[in-house]
Amino acid sequence: MNRISRSVASALVASGLVLGLGACSGIADEATKQVEEEVNKEVDKQINEEYQVTYEVTGDEVDSIEYNAGGGDAAAPKLESVQNPTLPWKKTVTLRGIEAPTVMPVAVNLTDDSGKLSCKIVYEGKAIAEKSGAGAVQVAGCVAVSPIVG
Repeated sequence: MNRISRSVASALVASGLVLGLGACSGIADEATKQVEEEVNKEVDKQINEEYQVTYEVTGDEVDSIEYNAGGGDAAAPKLESVQNPTLPWKKTVTLRGIEAPTVMPVAVNLTDDSGKLSCKIVYEGKAIAEKSGAGAVQVAGCVAVSPIVG
């Protein structure tokens, strides 16, 4: 269970206990208000917390790489694109909260279907997503859950 879910679940349990034991008293209302404020603070903290990931792309050749560059939000991330990059390719970006780290290398080699392409997303020295592809049309996209909430 991720941190937000645990925080919300804890808050709900605490609220239930306070309401059950305090039954309509002013103390219960104040305790419920304090619990709600703490939950809101924790959620805001996690949504705004920044973290860095490094995208890595290796292989024979790649036509383009599209990646979440940070900015935007979780529902509409700011994607950037690099055309015909030299491999191996690396890029470190700063993301926020629940933004999903995403890197999508694409290679189209219609004359030879033996090419290879792979991607990796690294957070604090550990790979949190990896994928490889081979063939004439390759898409080795890596998408990971935000390590802040995952």
